[in-house]
Amino acid sequence: MAFHVTIQKSGHGFDAADGDTVLVAAQAAGITLPYGCRNGACGACKGKIVEGRVDYGAHQPYTLTDSEKAAGFALFCCAKPLTDLIIDAREISGVGDIQVRKLPCRVMSIEKPAPDVAVLKLKLPANEKLQFLAGQYIEMLLKDGKRRAYSMANPPHDAEHIELHVRRMPGGAFTEPVFTTLKEKDILRFEGPMGTFFLREESDKPMIFVASGTGFAPIKAVLEHAFHAGIERQIVLYWGGRRPADIYLSSLCEQWQRDHANFSFIPVVSDALPEDQWTGRAGFVHRAVMQDFPDLSGWQVYACGAPIVVDSAHKDFTEQCGLPDEEFFSDSFTASVDGVAR
Repeated sequence: MAFHVTIQKSGHGFDAADGDTVLVAAQAAGITLPYGCRNGACGACKGKIVEGRVDYGAHQPYTLTDSEKAAGFALFCCAKPLTDLIIDAREISGVGDIQVRKLPCRVMSIEKPAPDVAVLKLKLPANEKLQFLAGQYIEMLLKDGKRRAYSMANPPHDAEHIELHVRRMPGGAFTEPVFTTLKEKDILRFEGPMGTFFLREESDKPMIFVASGTGFAPIKAVLEHAFHAGIERQIVLYWGGRRPADIYLSSLCEQWQRDHANFSFIPVVSDALPEDQWTGRAGFVHRAVMQDFPDLSGWQVYACGAPIVVDSAHKDFTEQCGLPDEEFFSDSFTASVDGVAR
C-alpha cells in the first residue's frame, strides 16, 4: 500500500511504496531532501512529522532521541510511512539531475601524508567520467556486500581520477586493507555520487569551513571548486586535529592562503605534546571559531568530520553565535550501523 507524503513548505508531494523510506520515495520522485549517511547515524536527514505516523526504523539512539520523537522528529533515511504524511523538511536543488551510478575503478596511487591517513587515487574506466558536486561522497562496494562511504577530495573540474582520504580504523572493513594489502592497479567498485554537502553558490555570504581530521576531504573539494570558479566571498578554514600531524595537508592550505586574498587558514591542535613544539592555536576547533567570530549571524558555515565536532559546532554556533540554522551545512563522518567505522 502506498502512502502520500506532502512537504509542508512547498506543497510538493510524492508517493511512498510499501517498505520505502521517506528519503527513498522522495528521491524516486525527483525530490532531494538533505541526507548524509543513509543509515540513521549522522542526523543530516532529520525533519519533522507534522501529520501522520511512521515506523522510525533502525538508527543510532543518540541521533534521534525519545524526546525528539515525542516532539515529532524523524530521520527520513530510516522512517517509513504508516499513514499519509505531512512533513517539514528542506528541499535541496541542484543535485536531482545527477545520476547515481555503479562503476569499477583502478587504484592509481596510495600515499600516506600521515601515519594513519592514506590518500587514495582511483582511475575511472576509459571514456567514463563521473558527474558530481564538490563535497559529495561515494560508497565503496565490498565483496561481502558491505558498503563504506568516503567523500571525494577532488573537485568536478579535476575528475580524471577520484581522490579519497582514508583514516586507518583498526579492523575497518575497508580501511584495514587500504593500509595492508591494497596495491596499485587493484580493481575496486563504487556507487555514487551521493550526499547533499556542497557549496551553496547562490549566496553571497562569507563562509567559514570547519574540518576535523579527514573531514578535510570534502572541504578540499569544495574549496578547490570555489577557487576554480572565481568565487570572491570571504572564506576562512579552521582545521582541527589532536596532534599537528593530523592536519596532514597544512602546506596545501598555506599555499591557498598565499594564492587567494579572500582565503584564510587557521589550524587548531587540541592535544599537542611537548615534542610537537606546537605554537599555533590550541583547543577545540569550533571554539576557536567562536573566539574569532562571536557573531555568525551574517555567515554560512560548512562543517565536516567527527560527529562530536559537527554536532557541537551546530549547537553552539546557532545557540550562542546567532548563526541561522539554515546556513549550517554539514557532513558527519559516522560509524556504520554494523559497528565498523568508515
